[in-house]
Amino acid sequence: MWSFLLLFHFAAYAVWALSPTHISCQLKKPGEDDPLTGCAPGTLFVSLEDPRADFSSVQAAILSLPEDGAAIILVGAGEYHETVNVTRSGPVTLLGQLDPKTAFDPAGNASTRNLVHIWNNQFVQTGMDDPQSAVLLVAPSFNASLIGAGPTGAPLQPLFGNLDFKAYNIDFENRAANFSISQALVTDISYANASFYGCTFASYQDTWYTGRNASTYVVNSIIFGQTDYLFGFGTAWFENVTLANRACGGGITAWKGTNLTDAPGNRYGAYISNSRIFRSPDANATAVTDGKCFLGRPWNDLATTVYLRTFMDDSVNPVGWTPFDSARPVIMNTTFYAEYDSSGPGGNTSARIPLEHILTKQEASNFTIDKVFLEHPKWIDFDYVV
Repeated sequence: MWSFLLLFHFAAYAVWALSPTHISCQLKKPGEDDPLTGCAPGTLFVSLEDPRADFSSVQAAILSLPEDGAAIILVGAGEYHETVNVTRSGPVTLLGQLDPKTAFDPAGNASTRNLVHIWNNQFVQTGMDDPQSAVLLVAPSFNASLIGAGPTGAPLQPLFGNLDFKAYNIDFENRAANFSISQALVTDISYANASFYGCTFASYQDTWYTGRNASTYVVNSIIFGQTDYLFGFGTAWFENVTLANRACGGGITAWKGTNLTDAPGNRYGAYISNSRIFRSPDANATAVTDGKCFLGRPWNDLATTVYLRTFMDDSVNPVGWTPFDSARPVIMNTTFYAEYDSSGPGGNTSARIPLEHILTKQEASNFTIDKVFLEHPKWIDFDYVV
C-alpha cells in the first residue's frame, strides 16, 4: 500500500502531531468495556466490526444528526467504502481511531499511523460534474457542490453550509484513479468551513477541491496527486503538508479568482506554508514529462497561489508556472503567483517566469492565516500544534 512507502521517505522532514483535545478519545482501548472512554458526552461510535457501535458507516452517523448542534463521531479502525456527504450547518468532528502502540511513534507520519481509510472509486464520466466523483463532500446542497465549467463556474448559491467541519487522522482516497483516467476527486468543500489534521488525501487528477465561498485549512497531512491536484475557487491554507507528485500533468495547483481579487490583499487562493513537495514513491515515471512538475497553472486569469518556506525536490520544473492550455497560452498579469524562501533542488527561483513575485520577508508577512482569511478563524483548532 502507498502509505507504507512514505514512512522512511517523509518522516525525516516533519514532526507529526496529535490533538491534545481529542487524543484520549481516539486511542483504542483494549480490554475496556466502553470504546468511548475519554470521549466527550454524546460522541457517536462508528465501527465495521464492534457490536457496541452506533453505526457501521460514517454516512449513516452523519445522516442521524439534527441540523443544529455540535457533533463528534469516533470512527473505528477499518476500510470504509462509501461517500461521506455533510450538508448540515452544525459543527461536525470526525475522529479517526488510533493504536496507542503506534500513535506516538516519532518516526511515523499521517499515512502510516492512521487506521481509518474512507474510500470510493468514482471518476468523472460524460455528463457528470466533478464533485459527483468525490469521496468527501461538505456542501449545503447538490447545486452548491457543483463546480461547473468556464472561468466563473457554476451559478452562485445564496446559502452557506457547515460552519465548522473537522477531521482528524483519517485517510481519504479515490481508488478509481490512475495516471490515465479522468478527474476523480477526494474532497469537495463548498460554501463551508472545513479543517483537517493528520489526514491523507490520495488520487491523481483533482484530488483536493476548495469550492466557491469555502474556507479550508489542512495541517500535518499528505496529499497525493498528478494533475491540478490542488484546485479550487475559495480560500485554502495548507500548513506543514507533503505534496506527493505521482506524475506531472497541468500543475500542482489550479485556482480561480473572482473580480474581487486584487493581490496581495485578496481572500481567494491557495497558500502552501512550511511544506514539502516530493516525487511520490509510487510515481509512474512514464507519466512524468521530463520529471518536472509545474507549481501551478491559472484556472482563470485571477488565480492566486503562494508558496511560503516550502522545500521542493527535483520533480519541480525550474520555470515554476505554466499557462492553462493552448486556448489560453499566456499567463495574464492579473494572476498572482508568488514564492518566499523556497528551498531544495526545485526551490531555485532563478529560472522562474518573469511574472512571478519573489517575495521579500516584509511582503511575505502579508500572508498569514489571519490576513488571508480576514479574521482569526474560530473554526480552526489552533491547539493542534505541529
